[in-house]
Amino acid sequence: MFYFTALTTLASVLLYGGLGLRVGMARVAYKIEAPAISGHPTFERLYRIQMNTLEWLPVHLVGLWMFALYVSDIGAAALGAVWIVGRILYARAYLADPKSRTAGFAISFAAMLLLCVGAIGDIVVRLALGD
Repeated sequence: MFYFTALTTLASVLLYGGLGLRVGMARVAYKIEAPAISGHPTFERLYRIQMNTLEWLPVHLVGLWMFALYVSDIGAAALGAVWIVGRILYARAYLADPKSRTAGFAISFAAMLLLCVGAIGDIVVRLALGD
């Protein structure tokens, strides 16, 4: 069973849901009616944080589960947790000053890359060994 990866998956999705909730609350606070996506700088930042997370979420989740299946459940969960921390740092930095988002993005990108490359590496080795 992949309990740790499942919990990390749920945490990732809850993070995304929380970001969406913040966008909805900002939409109300700044009186930005749907479908508008601009109007107040704070709303626009929150919206971009949510959208950037959405753009990377599928890659993260696929890498997370492939790593869990082919390498390690605990390893996948640990790297998934690093991705979540990176996204939180990204969100905080982007909200304060969009130019300061690099560290959070780099952390989440590195975790996602390790998940994907680790899974690919293990699959290639297994294929080469006839597993």
